[in-house]
Amino acid sequence: MLQEYLDHVRGRDLHLFAYGSLIWRPEFEFDEQQRARIQGFHRALRMHSRLYRGTPERPGLVLALLSGGCCVGMLYRIGAARAEAVLRQVWAREMVSGVYRPRWLSCQPQHGGQGVVPALAFTLSRRNPHWTGALSDAELLSVFRHARGRYGSTLDYLQRTVQSLRSHGIHDRELERQHALAVGHGLCEPLPVHLARPARSAC
Repeated sequence: MLQEYLDHVRGRDLHLFAYGSLIWRPEFEFDEQQRARIQGFHRALRMHSRLYRGTPERPGLVLALLSGGCCVGMLYRIGAARAEAVLRQVWAREMVSGVYRPRWLSCQPQHGGQGVVPALAFTLSRRNPHWTGALSDAELLSVFRHARGRYGSTLDYLQRTVQSLRSHGIHDRELERQHALAVGHGLCEPLPVHLARPARSAC
């Protein structure tokens, strides 16, 4: 599958849409970064993590890009000279377990007068067994209290994501609600005042 995507970017810039940890931990060099919107998909803390943010006994949660709604995230542009190398690097990170479905999605940059560009995004099918389905607040709180994996806790992952989104002027209503739920139950501290959430929802 990777070869198909390598063939697509050969000799071209690579555009990559980030909606979670790729925003605050990209681990690759890029030429440009800006806010952008994708229609028809939304970000949700609805994917089991049994390695990085949890264990098989106590699965954690990470974000997935699910069909429906819209999502504002960050669009990276990687120049043609580095595109194939960066794609291999990101693929090794995101596709290690083969859970995500990589797709080219129409992405609208919010600055620079650009039109819609095709951007690579890592999506999740609701038919995938890693999809959690709807979770109650009690289930979320249990995960926030107990789930921890190789890279840390689910709660830390949520906090870092909300903090990073705020720093880019992005307000995700549901992630903000989940973070407030954790704060309200004494599981974490509120984010610093200078990272006050944007006044409006991003979508």
